[in-house]
Amino acid sequence: MRQTRRSFLQSAATVPFAWVLPRIACADVSLGSATLTTVSDGSLTLPGSFIFEPMPKDELAPILKDYGISDDRLTPECNLALYRDGTNTVLFDVGSGPDFMPTAGAILDSLDAAGLTLEDITHVVFTHAHPDHIWGLLDEFDEPLFYDATYMMGRAEWDYWWDPETVDTIGDARAAFAVGAKRRMEVIEDSVQLFDDGEEILPGIAALSTPGHTPGHMSFELRNGSDSALVIGDAIGNHHVAFRKPEWISGSDQDGAMAAATRKVLFDRITSEQMQIIGFHLPQGGMGRVDTDAEGYVFVPGDA
Repeated sequence: MRQTRRSFLQSAATVPFAWVLPRIACADVSLGSATLTTVSDGSLTLPGSFIFEPMPKDELAPILKDYGISDDRLTPECNLALYRDGTNTVLFDVGSGPDFMPTAGAILDSLDAAGLTLEDITHVVFTHAHPDHIWGLLDEFDEPLFYDATYMMGRAEWDYWWDPETVDTIGDARAAFAVGAKRRMEVIEDSVQLFDDGEEILPGIAALSTPGHTPGHMSFELRNGSDSALVIGDAIGNHHVAFRKPEWISGSDQDGAMAAATRKVLFDRITSEQMQIIGFHLPQGGMGRVDTDAEGYVFVPGDA
């Protein structure tokens, strides 16, 4: 039986953990005197309908053919940005932990492969509270996994998932997402630091509101010296249709129209400023640049 977007959302939270191969997704690159890299939390296995369901099928087919993408099954990477400036070691998101799906949850092994321990992480900054970004927050004793870290989240995102009405208004297919997010957020309620759009949350790290994928989704501009990069989370969620047709509504976004408008603004800024980007679900480690061609935008992996 073909898995639908709805059945995936309802069942993903119950998939048991399986071992996944740890790896360092991308080599360290310089950002002024700081270093920026990504570490892998594994990958997801999604039905194509999760993204493609609202899209015009006749126009979609040739795009998927160009990229060698199946309309039936997707396996996007999960890449967490890691920023080190000599004082702070900042991890953006925590991955999905052992309870989301068997191909994800590899962050601990990946950090170990990078020579990092839990104690090395000074700050965890969330782009948003979907399962593959926040369900890795807790250890097996339901305590914060990165126990020495300061946890930080955008105020609008926190308020959305904290609202008791969200579980009833998000839709049946995503209700488990709301329950799971709230349970983890309750553990850090008394210590989390909230911030708003435009704030410099840490030296060289500024919050940028990029709503649509979730109501309070945040991206982050990193600046050190004359160098800059943009951690975009899921604001640009894939390297194929999101780049070729950013105006199309994606089934993965909670507010499709708002997310499309956000992508347009992001692409305009990224290309005009020639910024390096780090996308959670972009390929080859998620780090690269944006170029243009006759068909639209193009993701160029790597740090060149």
